[in-house]
Amino acid sequence: MKNENNTNKAADKIERRSLVKAMGAATVAGLAVGASATNAQNSNGFMPARHALDAWLNELPGIHRVFVDTSSALGGVDGLLYAANVMNAHNNAYAGSDDDYAMIVCFRHNSTPFAFNDAMWAKYGEIFHSINQHADPLTGEAPTINVLNSDEHAFFPGLTIDNMASRGVQFAICQNATRFFSGGIARVTGVSADEVFEELVANAIPNAHFISAGVIAATRAQEYGYSLLAVG
Repeated sequence: MKNENNTNKAADKIERRSLVKAMGAATVAGLAVGASATNAQNSNGFMPARHALDAWLNELPGIHRVFVDTSSALGGVDGLLYAANVMNAHNNAYAGSDDDYAMIVCFRHNSTPFAFNDAMWAKYGEIFHSINQHADPLTGEAPTINVLNSDEHAFFPGLTIDNMASRGVQFAICQNATRFFSGGIARVTGVSADEVFEELVANAIPNAHFISAGVIAATRAQEYGYSLLAVG
C-alpha cells in the first residue's frame, strides 16, 4: 500500500511538472506572439501621408528603388557615376537589366545647374560657375556646356545625362535652388527672375521632375521605399 502511494505521488509530481512545463511553454509562446504583433504594429502602424506632387515616385517601374542625392557640383558628377555603377553592377553580377531599377538622381543646391541643357550653359555658364565654382575640367574655365552631358568629359563611354536618361534614370530637380540661380542670373542680366526661372525649366534635361525642394524629394522618396545614396 505504501509503495502504491509513493507511486501515485511520483506520478502526480510528473503530471504537475508536465503541466507546468506545458503552461510555461504556452506562456512564452504567447509572449512571443504578443511581442511579434506589437513589433509589427510599431513598424507598420505609421503610414506617411500621400500627396499628388509625389505620385511620380510611386509610378516608376522597377523591382529596386534608389534615390541618389547630390548637393554639390562634384556631388553631381559622382552622383551620375554612382547611378551608373549600381545599374551596371546589377546587370553584370545579377544578370539583371536596366528595367529592374527605379533610379532617381537628385540635383539640388550647387549641383542644380546640371539639370539644364547646353543652351543654358552657353548662356549662363559664367554665372553658374561664379556660384558653384565648378570649372570645365578640360579647360579650367567656366563651362559653356553641361559637362555631365558631354561624351568628351565622360568618365567612361555612355556616362552622360542623355544616355542615362535613355536607360530609364529620372532626375529630381530642386525648384527652390532653380529660383535661387534664377535670381542670381536676374541680378546680372537685368531680366526678371520669374522669366529666367521659366526659361530654365523649359530647358531642363530629359526625365526631369521639378520638386519644391530637393530635401523634400530625398525624404519623400524614402517613404516610398527608395534606398538613399547621399553623395555630397
